[in-house]
Amino acid sequence: MAEWLNSLPNILIYLLIFSVKIFEVSLAVLRIVLITKGERIIGACIGFFEVVIWVIVVATVLTNITEDPIQIFVYAFAFSVGNYTGSWIENKLALGTVKIEAIVKKIHGKQLAMELRTMNFAVTCMDAYGRDDRKEVLYMHVPRRKIKETIETIKSFQKDVVITINDIRPIFGGHGILRK
Repeated sequence: MAEWLNSLPNILIYLLIFSVKIFEVSLAVLRIVLITKGERIIGACIGFFEVVIWVIVVATVLTNITEDPIQIFVYAFAFSVGNYTGSWIENKLALGTVKIEAIVKKIHGKQLAMELRTMNFAVTCMDAYGRDDRKEVLYMHVPRRKIKETIETIKSFQKDVVITINDIRPIFGGHGILRK
């Protein structure tokens, strides 16, 4: 394989290192996210392919490191781009679940909760007291890919709502999306 690579023009070697390293680091980002969200088996499988690719790329860079040090910079730049690309891909996949808390005026609470439930979201409501008036706190566990839709619905009821979003790892129970 080394002979084949050495027969290629340097620019093709750089492009090959760059593209393969971006792919490998993107896999690493996805692996880490999956493992932290409890998907250990999928993360382990991705890790296997990630390491195979890493060994091949590192061996390629180290083979001619003194004759062609530009490969080091290509490798390092691809690592950075791979981190960005992997996080972008993970954001588009929107893996996992978030907890959304919305603090709304009491007059909007029940009607908003009913609207969110018609959208098949589980909503838990609690009475609360704000500085000036009564409030309702709505708690929801929502798939990440539905955050935007949920926030738009909440804001359609009240523009000055307080919304917080936290990544969670659901363990047990609940309506619809939690593990049993």
